[in-house]
Amino acid sequence: MTHLAATAATASPLPGSAGGKAITLQFNDNTLLPLLLGDHDRHLVRLEQALGVRMSCRGNRVAIAGEPSRVDAAQAALQGLWHRLERGESVGKPDVEAAIRLADAEADPRLPLSDLPAIRTRRGAVGPRSPGQAAYMDALASQEMVFGIGPAGTGKTYLAVAQAVAMLQAGKVDRIVLSRPAVEAGERLGFLPGDMKEKVDPYLRPLYDALHDMMPGEQVIRRLANGEIEVAPLAFMRGRTLAHSFVILDEAQNTTPVQMKMFLTRMGEGTRMVVTGDLSQVDLPPGTRCGLRDALDTLEGVAGIQVVRFDKRDVVRHPLVAKIVDAYEQREAAEGDTRREGLRAGVAQNRPAVVQSGSGTGK
Repeated sequence: MTHLAATAATASPLPGSAGGKAITLQFNDNTLLPLLLGDHDRHLVRLEQALGVRMSCRGNRVAIAGEPSRVDAAQAALQGLWHRLERGESVGKPDVEAAIRLADAEADPRLPLSDLPAIRTRRGAVGPRSPGQAAYMDALASQEMVFGIGPAGTGKTYLAVAQAVAMLQAGKVDRIVLSRPAVEAGERLGFLPGDMKEKVDPYLRPLYDALHDMMPGEQVIRRLANGEIEVAPLAFMRGRTLAHSFVILDEAQNTTPVQMKMFLTRMGEGTRMVVTGDLSQVDLPPGTRCGLRDALDTLEGVAGIQVVRFDKRDVVRHPLVAKIVDAYEQREAAEGDTRREGLRAGVAQNRPAVVQSGSGTGK
């Protein structure tokens, strides 16, 4: 067992700075240290850039200097990465980015849990890569019904499938049911080649991909064949009672209120339900109310149901995805401001003139 000598860290004022802080961390395993630093210290460089600190390495010691809150965040990030290496896990660019998101409490006010949750499958442990993911994983482990709402790339579906697989492999549920509304297909399913399964499979592909990440391919095929895992379009849920199951509804923003109510009322004894969706990507026909939004308006605050909201800070795909999400949000906000200004101007133009009394000559 290797150790990180956190006790070697000492705080002291920085020269020329009223509130600066400097600490030194000592790492007692020289075989793991290069993996922590990265090629040509690239991991340290990335931490410096993201957290606004100065870092340097000499021997088995890493010095960190900067504003106190920034130094604390950098220390937490390094310690988190070091503990990964101690557990025999790798540290790459995605892991460094995840450590930054989890440690940067000032930039993200949703503080990460002191003891980060993990979903343990036979393929290994799946850990959170953002504070939002940590809260979501905690909800998945403790609540019977969870709504995961937020933009693409935040891990809503992936983590839900991971929790489902972990519970199936542990014998806590008898089967997994994965569903999506095949909105894009509509009535055109009849013109696609193949049987019904082959027609709807393209719309369920992301769920299959997540399954194959969690367990060996032959096990996925076997469990699909014997019914332990079922992947079906939402329409196939009507009239069923799902007991002792882990049920996931993905892309729920493309349900109608009637479909959403139908799905939620399939819940039987010993069942967990997770509903995921992105309210900024609704593909329903114009004028159709979104079932996910309707469910949130109706159910949020009901005991036993937890809603976890992600935002662009939780995007764990390519860094450009977060920037794309932010750009669209800014444009939508600007368009909303423009519409409101136009409405106010129209109201002002149509407002009847007010005739004031008492301003005459008295004649």
